[in-house]
Amino acid sequence: MSGVKLTKDVFGEIKDSKTRQIKTVSRFTWTNANKVSVQVINYGGYITSIKVPDKNGKIDDITIGFKDIESYLKPENRYFGATIGRVANRIGKAKMEIDGIVYGLAANNGENHLHGGVVGFDKVIWDATMKGTKLTLSYHSADLEENYPGDLITNVTFELTNESEFIIDYKAVTTKICPVNMTNHSYFNLAGNGTGAEELYKHIVCINADKITEVVEAIPTGKLTSVLGTAFDLRVPTELGQVINKVPNAPGFDHNFCISKGSKQDNAFLASVYHPGSERVMEVYSNQPGVQFYTGNFLPKEDVLKGKDGFIKKHGALCLETQKYPDSVHHDNFPTTIIYPGEQYHHSVIFKFFVKT
Repeated sequence: MSGVKLTKDVFGEIKDSKTRQIKTVSRFTWTNANKVSVQVINYGGYITSIKVPDKNGKIDDITIGFKDIESYLKPENRYFGATIGRVANRIGKAKMEIDGIVYGLAANNGENHLHGGVVGFDKVIWDATMKGTKLTLSYHSADLEENYPGDLITNVTFELTNESEFIIDYKAVTTKICPVNMTNHSYFNLAGNGTGAEELYKHIVCINADKITEVVEAIPTGKLTSVLGTAFDLRVPTELGQVINKVPNAPGFDHNFCISKGSKQDNAFLASVYHPGSERVMEVYSNQPGVQFYTGNFLPKEDVLKGKDGFIKKHGALCLETQKYPDSVHHDNFPTTIIYPGEQYHHSVIFKFFVKT
């Protein structure tokens, strides 16, 4: 594709979690004519950097992350930019029944299962293939890995376009009935990733959703509740600082929004974020029915977690994780996450970046 370049270099070396052998972690960098650049590594499928010009042409990195591979291996890493799977978000009580069989899962979030388990897709080395300006990361998740049934073959393709759209396309097939619900867990701050909560509160957020999944202690009850008249009504662009402290029973947003309208096949508008100071805009489009809006509520309050540009702190960035609804395996009224042998899981998401004019 004219105007877009994709290059590869070495990000570091790690010991593979399966083979225990030392393996090289590769970094892939896209650049386009609009001076937008994106970096992805094949460890965990992490987006490690997204750099975008502001209204004056000043380029800032707008995602949280680290400068070296060693930092991504530490437990302090909160999935900063990771590819999440097999199942993103939470599964209540860390168990599920599939085709009459009960599977116990890792309880790695209190008594619940989170983001694929102890060694989810964010903690493995993916095979990488470059073709033109597209990068495809491939991973074979073996039957009963993290106690999920079936051999799952997953391909995640990344691409930056001339129009400054960063496209992620997930596909997977299985040998047994199993749940699949992948996402990307990037944290965004359009003012620049080191600017913190002060600038994040100035962001104008819009989410195309008239309902959320009601939760009790982060686990859905199965009920969908209207956003009307609540802090969750972000259908009209709203300054984050005006509503983040009005979220009931929570220190900010960490909720699944049920997307209004849009087909299952086409990438519908999900959300937009605008930072007035820089005039940067990010729009999100996807074929998924939900998006988890998270405002970094559980990041440290103090200067203890060093990122690539300053300290990573509470409310310093936000996430828009496209997905099917959390804990869908326990709620028949939710969009199903179950795929069968012979079927293909397909999830597409577009992050579009531009300056408001």
